[in-house]
Amino acid sequence: MSTEKKVGIPPRFFSDRTSLKERSRWQSDQIDEVITELSQIRSEMLKKESAYAEQIKEIPSERHPSIRNLLHYIALRSRDISTLQLKLARLGLSSLGRCESSVIDTIDSVLSIMQEITGKKVALLAEEAKPVTFSSGRRCMEKNTRQLLGDPPETMGQAIMVTMPAAAADDYSFVRDLVDAGMNIMRVNCAHDDRHVWLAMIDNLRKAERELGRHCRVAMDLGGPKIRTAEIELGPNVLRWKPKRDALGRVILPARIWISFSGTSVDEAGLFPQDSNTVLLPATGTLLPTLNPGDRLHFTDARGRNRMLTVIAKNDHGLWAESNSTAYVIPGIRMHLESKDKKRITEKKVTVGNVPAKQRSIVLHKGDLLIVTNTDIPGHPASYNEQGKLLNRPSIGCTLPEIFKDVQMGHRILFDDGKIAGVVVKTAETHLVAEITRAQEQGDSLQSDKGINLPDTELHLPALTVKDIEDLEFIAQHADIVNYSFVRRREDLEHLEQELRRLNRTDIGIVLKIENRQAVDNLPMLLTMALRGPASGVMIARGDLAVECGWERLAEVQEEILWMCEAAHMPVIWATQVLEGLAKKGLPSRAEISDAAMGARAECVMLNKGPNIVGTVRCLRDILSRMHAHQVKKRAMFRRLEMVDSLLE
Repeated sequence: MSTEKKVGIPPRFFSDRTSLKERSRWQSDQIDEVITELSQIRSEMLKKESAYAEQIKEIPSERHPSIRNLLHYIALRSRDISTLQLKLARLGLSSLGRCESSVIDTIDSVLSIMQEITGKKVALLAEEAKPVTFSSGRRCMEKNTRQLLGDPPETMGQAIMVTMPAAAADDYSFVRDLVDAGMNIMRVNCAHDDRHVWLAMIDNLRKAERELGRHCRVAMDLGGPKIRTAEIELGPNVLRWKPKRDALGRVILPARIWISFSGTSVDEAGLFPQDSNTVLLPATGTLLPTLNPGDRLHFTDARGRNRMLTVIAKNDHGLWAESNSTAYVIPGIRMHLESKDKKRITEKKVTVGNVPAKQRSIVLHKGDLLIVTNTDIPGHPASYNEQGKLLNRPSIGCTLPEIFKDVQMGHRILFDDGKIAGVVVKTAETHLVAEITRAQEQGDSLQSDKGINLPDTELHLPALTVKDIEDLEFIAQHADIVNYSFVRRREDLEHLEQELRRLNRTDIGIVLKIENRQAVDNLPMLLTMALRGPASGVMIARGDLAVECGWERLAEVQEEILWMCEAAHMPVIWATQVLEGLAKKGLPSRAEISDAAMGARAECVMLNKGPNIVGTVRCLRDILSRMHAHQVKKRAMFRRLEMVDSLLE
């Protein structure tokens, strides 16, 4: 059997011995089939539009082309047209692979060409019956993007949104540099800081706008209901310090200890910078102010080991000391002086004060059973007897006990951005039991305040919390865009619209953060509702989305969101970990550069905060400017390539 038969392509279509007459007959048969199938698809599109006639009336008339085109695209993608696309491609016609922004016009363009080729009469829609044409569809997208995100930069098609750190409230030059580097939208996350900080950030932005003669919009994120792990019971009151050693065990950096006279923090102590090797030792005793550099404090630590601290510096606030040995210190330990000055004799001692309790975590292994409770009782690790027999299973609370009525046996439960995975094996009113299905071989530590995801559970939590409604008061006064977290259902969007009407801000832009499976499943409905407002868009929150949908599905899901939004002429924000290595460490990975370039298919790319964020904005601006000449949505733009010059010379 030939290769041509294996893939289902008629051999005579490719055979050199086939006569032109036979080929023409075969192509004619194919064209008839294609005309019939395309006409059926178009009919289904018009039926879908007719079925939603009442919903279309709820949408402003200027948005009707977009909702109608979206409904046509939904009808198109409700069937598998891959075989039809192959037929169209073999005939040298459009395979409908870039039809999102003008679906029916693309189909009619293909039918019109077939009519010209075959001479057969084909029923075509009148131009006035089409919601958009190829040109007007692009104009709709450009208009909607401008309405939400502002005028696009001259050298590229995408806006750049940047998440603000707390420093943006105090450092005007930092905000100015961001605007100068290419930031078009300032993102303020209401899950952090407070109104005073947010206002200071925005004031700095407005000042920078005036100085630079540029405009930058403000987008503010609602925190939403966060499902997180609750508190874990504290461990013993013990303080540990440990010097850094080389591969041969030699001390290369002593542990540095700050002993305060009056509770002064390490940051206020001066003399030495704080790092991971610095600890604050609470201590009391009249001996403390008399100590000088070079003095040595001897003590026995909690393990019964003889240890020593050497005073290396002193100021008005306290003492800096160093230790070359690991020590475990608990309250009440007494230290005595050994001075280089042998004449100094004192009975005075230093007593270790109230050492804070150690934060604990729960170590989980594959196969462990974890109890998740809806009570305020702190969680705890597993406990064992002296023979290693399990006495108590590990337990941890959940910050939103309302979820327990929705979770069912067999549902997956994920912790800490999916690092630990489990499946629910038991449910009750006050708790559920999850069997851990994914953890490192040596175990993974689960701490408090870590995210919980329930990708299989249809949650009925309201997307707007009490705090969100309070924050909307500030957002309504100061922001251009509200980023809506945790949106899942029709009721979520209706609630936000109701609050915005109350605040007389129905004109504010709304960005739907798509970050869970329910939002993905309900995306067509959410888009139709969002079109009721004057300015709306979608943020692909790829962090939570990867956890909810599975890492292996993320690429597929984000493509589907891009396609659906283009059909609705709705701008998209490409978010989460874009150039994160560059922002945080000053050096991007190769994968990050490719990912940033993929963001050129969206209308906006979002960057998170980091020490090198100003340079990251410049880098992203350069990448997007270059890609703008090559890529517009799904279309590859064939600009002239300089690399061909070497062959032409």
